[in-house]
Amino acid sequence: MTRQQLIEQIQQKKSYLCVGLDTDITRIPKHLQSHPDAVFEFNKQIIDATRDLCVSYKLNTAFYEAMGMMGWEAMQKTIDYIPAEHFTIADAKRGDIGSTSSQYAKAFFEVLNVDAITVAPYMGEDSVRPFLEYDNKWTIVLGLTSNKGAEDFQKLVVSNKTAEELPLIPGIVDPFRQVYLYQQVIEKIAAWGTPGNLMFVTGATKSADFEAIRNIIPDHFLLVPGVGFQGGSLKEVSKYGINKDCGLLVNVSRAIIYASEKEDFAVEARAIAGQYQQEMSGYLIDN
Repeated sequence: MTRQQLIEQIQQKKSYLCVGLDTDITRIPKHLQSHPDAVFEFNKQIIDATRDLCVSYKLNTAFYEAMGMMGWEAMQKTIDYIPAEHFTIADAKRGDIGSTSSQYAKAFFEVLNVDAITVAPYMGEDSVRPFLEYDNKWTIVLGLTSNKGAEDFQKLVVSNKTAEELPLIPGIVDPFRQVYLYQQVIEKIAAWGTPGNLMFVTGATKSADFEAIRNIIPDHFLLVPGVGFQGGSLKEVSKYGINKDCGLLVNVSRAIIYASEKEDFAVEARAIAGQYQQEMSGYLIDN
């Protein structure tokens, strides 16, 4: 999917919602547990209920890989079922030496045929480059994540710069600004691709950092997890993260797909997704 196609979907649906299909077979409603293809059937009903309210679906591959062959089959069937106008993401967090990353890219872009894959950048450019070589495919690099452990490395101070060396962020008047590792990573990786094939994961629980990130990459899309069960604020994310093309995909997983444990799970999932879409519509109008 091209950047323009994604932007058009956002404009048409007045939504930048990404529904996370992080489907745990132990948490799907009991009436589906005995279904011969329980995970796919659950996903299918969620997709049918939310497809007009969201622009993207993200599958956390760990939930499928843990089921072995059956899980991979359910993941492939789910991806094939998702309507073509939706942006599909394999949340796989891959990244290895170049030859290995090339095989990961082939598996997800050619075999599973997703639009995007999440990538861990720790091993450097040769581990990321193979994903960027595909036309109309996206590499979503971990920038600043929403988990507690993100503080261990991502927020390490790597240097201090004066106001003259770095653009001042509104509201920050310190003469010296600390530069964090995650900021250096984002700045460096942004030069490897373009706003048309490169996104960055930015956790919603880090909304205070969105302004700094937008100073580094004003035009790129950000994939934002952490809204919903993790406590991130959609209002804050939208206030500091939206750019002229929207530039956001806000992922919500558990709050939508597990809105109900009963037979009405798809109806309840639609209701919650609708609430997010309505709120997003307002932020898009404001911008």
